[in-house]
Amino acid sequence: MTIRVLLADDQALLRGTFRMLFDATDDMETVGEASDGREAVELASAQHPDVVLMDIRMPEMDGLEATRLISESEDLAHVKVLILTTFEDDEHVAEALRAGASGFLGKGARPEELLDAVRTVAGGEALLSPSATRALITRFLAQPDPRRPAAVHERLQCLTARESDITRLVALGLSNDEIAEQLFISPLTAKTHVNRAMTKLGARDRAQLVVIAYQCGLVSPATEPGRSHISA
Repeated sequence: MTIRVLLADDQALLRGTFRMLFDATDDMETVGEASDGREAVELASAQHPDVVLMDIRMPEMDGLEATRLISESEDLAHVKVLILTTFEDDEHVAEALRAGASGFLGKGARPEELLDAVRTVAGGEALLSPSATRALITRFLAQPDPRRPAAVHERLQCLTARESDITRLVALGLSNDEIAEQLFISPLTAKTHVNRAMTKLGARDRAQLVVIAYQCGLVSPATEPGRSHISA
């Protein structure tokens, strides 16, 4: 399967470099280039890529707003956004996740790290840059978000005790195998519970399940920090 990638960055030279990298990779292809957030949203709607590689700082519309619009579109529910930026501070990481991003990586990443990140996000997993401090990220995520519908909090009551427990473990960064080992269940059963929790809470992917878990109080910043890579 070929991963279709849309590039969104205001630097033409950087877009060209990324295009050459992706087009030279057997399992990837570039399906479009956008120089600002508005164009990124328009091209995402036209091309339906698997992954949008999104810069944060762009003219007309920044990458965070573009990510939010893509994530809120029912027609683009399958599109994953990987934020790539030099602004690798915790507040931007948290805001990117709130906006609907599935991953976050610094522009200083090596080419093989970027390719792996695209594959990770395209495969339905969530990824945070290892250089981002998870403890601070969770502190930002735990702050109430006025955009988070009250209905999400109400839906927490629909989770079974097992689904609540598993959602907490997902937020701490445990993989399905690790969850299964801790709860003495099979990895398939763990994955089934994760998918049910995502459906009940309206989370489009595992990254958004993490955001909801923190903002709705299932996990607190005082909880032991998880890993930077969250497996599907």
